[in-house]
Amino acid sequence: MKISFKYISYFLLLILGLNMTLTSCTDDLNVTPTDDDEFLSETFFKDPQSYKQVLAKLYAGLYVGGNDGDGAPDIFGLGGDFSSYLRLLFVTQEFPTDEAIVAWNDDGLPALNGQTWSPSNQFLYGIFSRAFYQISVSNEFLRQTTDEKLAERGVDANLKAEIAAFKAEARFLRAFSYYNLMDLFGNVPITTEADPVGLFYPVQKSRAEVFAFIESELKDIDNTLVASKANEYGRVDKTAAKFLLAQIYLNSKVYTGTERNNDAATVCNDIITGSGYTFADVPYRYLFSADNDRNGAQSEVIFPIIGDGVAIRATGGGMSFILHASIGGKMNAGDQGMNGGWSGIRTRPEFVKLFPDETATADKRGTFFTDGQTLDIANYGVFSNGYAVRKYTNVNSDGSAAQKTDIPDTDFPMFRLSDVYLMYAEATVRGAASGNLATATGYINKIRTRAGTSTISSSDLTLNFILDERGRELFWECHRRTDLIRFGKFTGGSKIWQWKGGVKNGSGTDSYRDLMPIPSRTIQANPTLKQNTGY
Repeated sequence: MKISFKYISYFLLLILGLNMTLTSCTDDLNVTPTDDDEFLSETFFKDPQSYKQVLAKLYAGLYVGGNDGDGAPDIFGLGGDFSSYLRLLFVTQEFPTDEAIVAWNDDGLPALNGQTWSPSNQFLYGIFSRAFYQISVSNEFLRQTTDEKLAERGVDANLKAEIAAFKAEARFLRAFSYYNLMDLFGNVPITTEADPVGLFYPVQKSRAEVFAFIESELKDIDNTLVASKANEYGRVDKTAAKFLLAQIYLNSKVYTGTERNNDAATVCNDIITGSGYTFADVPYRYLFSADNDRNGAQSEVIFPIIGDGVAIRATGGGMSFILHASIGGKMNAGDQGMNGGWSGIRTRPEFVKLFPDETATADKRGTFFTDGQTLDIANYGVFSNGYAVRKYTNVNSDGSAAQKTDIPDTDFPMFRLSDVYLMYAEATVRGAASGNLATATGYINKIRTRAGTSTISSSDLTLNFILDERGRELFWECHRRTDLIRFGKFTGGSKIWQWKGGVKNGSGTDSYRDLMPIPSRTIQANPTLKQNTGY
């Protein structure tokens, strides 16, 4: 089912040339679709296929930054490659941590390497704008699919039923964007389909209020989301909403000041025992290969961001960015199925040392490339400083070639069952009444057995172990910053890594940097917004 949806979600959009523009700089956080544009207009919705095409636009926005891949950017002033949601999420979740460092000197990247960013950082503006753009498209889709609108257009009962599921997916994707905004920036505005289109200043809400909104939305759409594993590959179902609920519950102490570990464990148990998603009994590398949609790995991927070398024209966004940027030095790009490397991303020595030895031969997850690379990073601007990473590949699991070498087929596993195992174990260790330590240990040992490393006993299952194991299992999957904050190790001096604080040997950083600053350009557009403390 992947092919059919993928061609709706990307190729059809490219063929149709659907167009999205923006209103003036003060309208709905600078990312509201214009009313008179061809896309999302009454004329557009005369075609029954239009509803699925807008849904496709929402999914496509997670990978590409425009309607023509890197071209025709969605957001005025931000290039389509730069403003790819996945690319920006990777930059903000990985570069400020021990898991990754980038060699490039683009304005704002060294600051992310060292946790020294300011409100003018262009990458923070990018992720803020991209998330609100996605929210705006969701809102407009929901405005265009009310019962009244559908009745006016004479939409039949069968299509109405299908649109009901589309609306639930749009609300999930909106909640996903709000989750990332809440996680990165804290207090942000909430806009919904009930708000007007045009000139107004959305009201900034507290982090706890955003949390409550996300929770309410995810619970409410459970009635209309497609049943678990019943949707097309690449589209979300009831289990994706439960996964996001588990995420916010596990981080609730950070977001609201109140722990919700028992709720997290309960939801995780529901997913593990009743969703139909199963742990992939395949080599770990299959999860990140070009054919990870069909090689057995897909059984545990709850929410993939799908890639396709033919259907997508995004040479600088999504997985194309992650793969190209992680190739350099003596690495052979062809071994990774790519046509070249950009000599950008490596990992830091402290992360390498989470594995049994520096080459991680005892743990198959440690896919480090060491030839010509130094473990120590004397100069982060030199690619050969720091071990390279080969976690993702654009080669099929049987060794055969992918479709193309410039744009990978590899899907990004945003949510997967292994993470649910880890969340259940953490919530249990943190005191969840519904958790069972022996069960949690069994889940962790399934993960470690697949990795080819030793199993553990229940007494080994400590919070420090879980943080390290999350790193080993989920590195470069856009979780590390959030995880380190939840464990109290992102800022401050309790966990130090090279170039943290902007100095070679690392230093403690101020705790206010657990939150990113509201971008200064956004505050200029909406002067009612209040900046986060410390900035």
